[in-house]
Amino acid sequence: MSGSDTAPFLSQADDTDDGPAPGTPGLPGSMGNPKSEDPAVPDQEGLQRITGLSSGHSALIVAVLCYINLLNYMDRFTVAGVLPDIEQFFDIGDGSSGLIQTVFISSYMVLAPVFGYLGDRYNRKYLMCGGIAFWSLVTLGSSFIPRERFWLLLLTRGLVGVGEASYSTIAPTLIADLFVADQRSRMLSVFYFAIPVGSGLGYIAGSKVKDVAGDWHWALRVTPGLGVLAVVLLFLVVQEPPRGAVERHSDSPPLNPTSWWADLRALARNPSFILSSLGFTAVAFVTGSLALWAPAFLLRSRVVLGETPPCLPGDSCSSSDSLIFGLITCLTGVLGVGLGVEISRRLRRTNPRADPLVCAAGLLGSAPFLFLALACARGSIVATYIFIFIGETLLSMNWAIVADILLISDRLRRDWPPSFLSEFRALQFSLMLCAFVGALGGAAFLGTAIFIESDRRQAQLHVQGLLPETGPTDDRIVVPQRGRSTRVPVSSVLI
Repeated sequence: MSGSDTAPFLSQADDTDDGPAPGTPGLPGSMGNPKSEDPAVPDQEGLQRITGLSSGHSALIVAVLCYINLLNYMDRFTVAGVLPDIEQFFDIGDGSSGLIQTVFISSYMVLAPVFGYLGDRYNRKYLMCGGIAFWSLVTLGSSFIPRERFWLLLLTRGLVGVGEASYSTIAPTLIADLFVADQRSRMLSVFYFAIPVGSGLGYIAGSKVKDVAGDWHWALRVTPGLGVLAVVLLFLVVQEPPRGAVERHSDSPPLNPTSWWADLRALARNPSFILSSLGFTAVAFVTGSLALWAPAFLLRSRVVLGETPPCLPGDSCSSSDSLIFGLITCLTGVLGVGLGVEISRRLRRTNPRADPLVCAAGLLGSAPFLFLALACARGSIVATYIFIFIGETLLSMNWAIVADILLISDRLRRDWPPSFLSEFRALQFSLMLCAFVGALGGAAFLGTAIFIESDRRQAQLHVQGLLPETGPTDDRIVVPQRGRSTRVPVSSVLI
């Protein structure tokens, strides 16, 4: 989705008569018709006047935010790179190790809206500084947990979710307030490139640092040091641009903030937001399952094929799969994100529904390849990697957050005799669910394409101040206007 599609939409008119009357100053078109062409986009000089920042400084801010986003995902997936070692150290199965990401994503999910709310009302720079410093300290502390305190590892991963939620929900809004139109889309694309690259580096750093140090705990001590540098850069480089000013193409005061409940009610009436959120949830389910469990699945596949010895209790799990999968994740992420952005940009010239259609195509196209990767794992590890490469490239056109499905794996293993083959098959059948969830997500993005034009236009009119704002209670009365009855805010008729 482009940057303009994800701009916050706080309120929405009940009907078309609530919009501005024809001829309203500032509306595009000779008669102020909302369906006319968009207002002129401010040039570079205009952006500098609105934001108070030079183009070079704005680009430097984006570079710092990209570095932190890369570090964010690198930290998140370092655990996946050493997951077999964690299972051996704490003597746990798939269900318990799956809780590591479940606890993380649960705290992240609950607190992301909270930090989003705070980011709309308080200094975003200081919120991010505090969050990054917090998760860096917690991650460092998690590397010293003894083997009999697995519950403490779960607690620290939950606290890491608190810190990461403070950054991931706020950083894109800074970029959106620095740029506009195609320039914003390009900058957001660069920002999101850091997700697959950071995830791949997490696998690589986790596996290689473990091999060099001879202890998986050291893999968790890399990102905290880089986090200190991130806080320093954030504090020295990043400055707060005016919220929403570039959307209105002026440096006038920002729109009045509305209540949290009013925001939720407005979003609930926005079908594009609902359907794209469902589609993104499917992306999160698929990418999260693969991100956490693909290296472990590939290791078990090699054990079944007789290409590597099993990982026995007390031994270090030696495998190149985390490194290979990390490299594939980096490469397919760059290819997929770049491919999705370029196809969407070209298609948008003739089809305003390009963004959700590209998301749907990527998700639907990845499903059969991911299914084939899992189905072929017992026969050929090379074929598995090829199908993973194609599937992840298509999936990276919708890159998102993490989910977990591994409780299914332990339930299947209880029904089969204990063996390395049963461990492989349980994980294989569990991950096959990703292909079906991906197809459902693709259908949700197709539904988004139906509503995206009208919802995008309403959002653009709102942030430009061309739709009337209402109070928190949204009280309206019916009055005669232009020869017909129209519902208007009470405040607009009281003197």
